[in-house]
Amino acid sequence: MNLSKRPEIERFLQAPPPEVRATVIYGRDRGQVRERADILAGKVVPRPDDPFDVAVLNEAEIEGGRLEGELSAISMMGGRRLVRLRLDSEKGGPDRAAAEALKRHAEGGFNPEAFFLVEAGGLGRDSALRKAAEQSKAAAAIPCYEDEAGDVARLVRESLAKDQVGLTADAVQLLVDRLPRERGVARQEIERLALYLGPGSGKIAGPEDLEAFLGVEPEASLADAAAHAFGGRLGAAQAALRRARAEGEGGPAAVRALGMHLGRLRQVLTLHRSGAGLQEAAKAAGVFWKNEREFLRQARSWSLETLEALQPQVLDADRACKRTGSPDGLIAERLAMSVAARAKRLGL
Repeated sequence: MNLSKRPEIERFLQAPPPEVRATVIYGRDRGQVRERADILAGKVVPRPDDPFDVAVLNEAEIEGGRLEGELSAISMMGGRRLVRLRLDSEKGGPDRAAAEALKRHAEGGFNPEAFFLVEAGGLGRDSALRKAAEQSKAAAAIPCYEDEAGDVARLVRESLAKDQVGLTADAVQLLVDRLPRERGVARQEIERLALYLGPGSGKIAGPEDLEAFLGVEPEASLADAAAHAFGGRLGAAQAALRRARAEGEGGPAAVRALGMHLGRLRQVLTLHRSGAGLQEAAKAAGVFWKNEREFLRQARSWSLETLEALQPQVLDADRACKRTGSPDGLIAERLAMSVAARAKRLGL
């Protein structure tokens, strides 16, 4: 079956029908794919991280009977078992192999108590896996499209409410206009905002309260500093930071510029992993054409894994800059040094 409308998708994720044995969640927004897969996994088994009842495979492990073996295995403790397959590419071989396993499982060829959950990128209409899920009554296909403004606003409200903070309608609109549309990156920014507002404080912030958090759009010097740091050019990055300080930009704005550059690289690499060409992904992420050549050079060296490892350091620097009396300029410069050093190790 094919589920494409938000209400039916949400109903399915919260209470998957017992006759459904397999689900394919796919789309170029890999953050949304992972988020929905996590929700569904939590409804299928009580402990999605239990290695005895859950098997997590990647596309390299499809061959050699591993996938069939996991789908045939019985839960050690009794009850339902979860087999989770993550496809990082859209190559025909893994797609066809996963489709054959899904079709056979939906027909009862493996352990009927096993649930087969596949996370994939932007599967086209010719994908055998997508067709198999759409055509079977015992399987479901769930597409993940880029969030619209209303979707992002809903995400902002729901996420902040969990931390007992919130925004006025005008502040929500202001934040939505500034957030990227890739679900994973947007959620990180919302989590950062919750920390800024104070989890559990009950604060309802207006547009004026967001000014310090959002800062101004980075001026040329800050954008240059971030680009130089991620390009491995420490001296140029330090010079750009000095220019920014002379222009009145402080450490928090510098850290934000570095964070925005990281977020844009992450967005481009996420789109690329989902099947888009690097140049196409850069255009979709809004990379200015004059900066495209250097940005693509960086995108070919950085990876999603190295960027995700760097993200906590950026968040720590952001929080440190906002402490009373903090040497925010020095904090920003140390962060730029760390970024440039990582870039150098990557060959930039």
